[in-house]
Amino acid sequence: MNTDISLARIAEAAEVVDPVFRDSPQFMSEHLSAALGRNVLVKIETVNPLGSFKGRGADFLMRSLPSGAALACASSGNFGLALAYAARARGARVRVFAAQDIRLDRLARMRGLGADVTIDDDPAAAARAYATGRPGWVLANSHPAVAEGAGTIGAELLKAGRIDTVVLPVGDGGLVTGAGQWIKAHSPSTRIIGVCPAAAPAMALSWRAGRVVRSEPEATIAGSLAMREPAPAAVRRMRGVVDDMVLVTDASLDHGMGLAARSLGLLIEPAAAAGLAAIARHDLPGEIVATVLTGTATG
Repeated sequence: MNTDISLARIAEAAEVVDPVFRDSPQFMSEHLSAALGRNVLVKIETVNPLGSFKGRGADFLMRSLPSGAALACASSGNFGLALAYAARARGARVRVFAAQDIRLDRLARMRGLGADVTIDDDPAAAARAYATGRPGWVLANSHPAVAEGAGTIGAELLKAGRIDTVVLPVGDGGLVTGAGQWIKAHSPSTRIIGVCPAAAPAMALSWRAGRVVRSEPEATIAGSLAMREPAPAAVRRMRGVVDDMVLVTDASLDHGMGLAARSLGLLIEPAAAAGLAAIARHDLPGEIVATVLTGTATG
């Protein structure tokens, strides 16, 4: 198990994170289960002010830092938006580094909330360099508090009862490591499976190798999951809680988005469909399988 992600702090986050992000809907969908041919529990993280699960970790991180903190991050939109949202009430500064293909609506929303946004060809490297070179600045992406905030999802999932397998999208690793840490501590037999785009396998390759493996991503509709070079801390944390990593094609992600629309009436972004895509395309173990729909297509 990981040592820098605290179960006590996940429990604390479950009490103090802004209630608008907590206790999101989760249920066994008969329609979706029939379409997938197995029992599937879904947790829906799209019905909050940001339209994604990222508010949990950003809010808990802000609560963990002194007032007026300065944070840098790399983001395709959701995490940068979440940091800006949480920072606005606490007088913190946020600088976001984003890729050239960032959605213009998310760019506008981040700037509207007060974040400074810089477009860069390698946002992760740019954010690391910016935070490292400036005293007092915090690199937000791999901070333990972000994973601990996301870990509240794991605590909520287990309230549903027995779950054999939890299938989660993997971008920077905060969700799978935070939720995985809680689930493995409280339900050790539950398997944790991470999902990456086949076009961007760096996180999966790094997990298998047990070290950082840099891999240039190809074009993918799930841009928020397209990592070039994982943070060493993320790889170490994943090795402690993840049982397997699988890859899904863009066609499978598109199929997963369609499943969510037809079965649940939800419009989700491609990255959010990674769990559904993996359940549909891979022979994953377990009678009861859970996944998290992490973000909306319209936010």
